[in-house]
Amino acid sequence: MHLLGLDPGLRHTGWGMIEVVGNRLRHVANGAVSSDGRQALAARLLELHDGLSDVIERWQPAVAAVEETFVNKNPVSTLKLGQARGVVLLVAARHGLPVTEYSPNLIKKSVVGTGHAVKTQIHAMVGMLLPGTKISNEHAADALAVAICHAHHAATASRVMIGQRG
Repeated sequence: MHLLGLDPGLRHTGWGMIEVVGNRLRHVANGAVSSDGRQALAARLLELHDGLSDVIERWQPAVAAVEETFVNKNPVSTLKLGQARGVVLLVAARHGLPVTEYSPNLIKKSVVGTGHAVKTQIHAMVGMLLPGTKISNEHAADALAVAICHAHHAATASRVMIGQRG
């Protein structure tokens, strides 16, 4: 099953595609969709929409996982991030993907083991969990972390459901 992790941002939205087979994870692809900061907000959101649609159409994931928005000190930045996140959720839903959302601390804890890990720790663990992966940029690394988090939590939920039925 192909799983798409998404790290929303107005300037750059990271994406990472992994394949989950049992308890094994395999890197498929990663990158970032960027918007032109010189454009109006609506045009930038459209750039994100179109770029993410292309990613989904090309790689055909079965599910998507998205990092939840954190609140910045700057309310304008938080609002713009929320709008970009809305586009990310919309694109996934328009393509019929089930979407699960995870807090930044849960993603860090799932990948590194602590909810207060720094980006270098997260990126190092992504490299260890997906050996040989050439990560295109920091946004893609964050998106791969979201995908790994979802793979771990979905596997646990599946085992719990099987245990409850058995």
